[in-house]
Amino acid sequence: MLGYVSVSKPTKPLSFGICSILVGFFISGAAMKYAKPALTPEQQADLILQRGLIADRDTLIQRLQSVSYYRLSAYWYPFRQAGSEQLSPGVTLDVVWDRYVFDRQLRLLVMDVIERVEIAIKTCLVIEHTLQHGPFGYLDRVNLPGMTIDQHRTFLEKIRNGAKNSREEFVLHFNAKYTSETDLPLWMAAEVMTFGGMLSLFRHADKAIKGKIAAMYGVSDDVLESWLLTLNVVRNMCAHHARLWNRGFAGKEFAVPRKHKHPAWHVPVAVPNDRMFGVLTLLRYLQGRVAPQSQWDERFRKLLTDHPAIPIHLMGFPADWMTCAIWKKQTT
Repeated sequence: MLGYVSVSKPTKPLSFGICSILVGFFISGAAMKYAKPALTPEQQADLILQRGLIADRDTLIQRLQSVSYYRLSAYWYPFRQAGSEQLSPGVTLDVVWDRYVFDRQLRLLVMDVIERVEIAIKTCLVIEHTLQHGPFGYLDRVNLPGMTIDQHRTFLEKIRNGAKNSREEFVLHFNAKYTSETDLPLWMAAEVMTFGGMLSLFRHADKAIKGKIAAMYGVSDDVLESWLLTLNVVRNMCAHHARLWNRGFAGKEFAVPRKHKHPAWHVPVAVPNDRMFGVLTLLRYLQGRVAPQSQWDERFRKLLTDHPAIPIHLMGFPADWMTCAIWKKQTT
């Protein structure tokens, strides 16, 4: 088993916090060519041990055989000394691995809520849209105001491809029985629709439909749309097992409800919209609406308790975060 790792000093770290991919390049004029060598897990272990990681070599090799050097490097990257590949003194594999495990379990918790929200929003969209426009109303762009011809074509192509590739019994049964139909009714199409497809359907639904659904969550349709956009980004990160725990969301901020109508988002704790704490608070709010019985917030608190060494301030958690009204109880 081989891996590709950095063996020379990087010039600039990745924005994702992973070791610079510029490492191992050589420059010829304005062009750069890739020149990283492939290393075995044993060689990878020796390399990071030389850079200061404190670990049992055999245990480290086992870890590197199950989690790639490049992936794991995201979790020791914050411990690097400025301008150097060397780690700060005292950094252990146990500390790095604890952050990795915490992040993995955090993604699972995050996906739990996003799944519930996705299903709930799809359900509401299907009910409202089909009652107003019929089961095949989504095929007519007139019923999706603001969606361009190209956007509508792409929207339908993705649903049709999902149906074509699906082996779900309900799709096979529908196609076999209703041979004159070329498309699924919306309540079936929604089951093969991606989160992105659901987001497109919501964004271009009638204003009245969006407003009715958003009202179920106590916010305006513009606010709910921004939440779904952020959740789409977060969902994709989780689906690709990307580092999440200390991620920043600059440029992808969600809308925070206004203070005069939704004080719980502002006092006694102002919820940020560009850090993981803000996203988790958003999930806590939504969980309280779609699945108040799930005790998701208790499972999240237990995750923090199980990993006390995690520096949650790097996630944007203020010291008094537990006084936030949204975390104390479900509120608007």
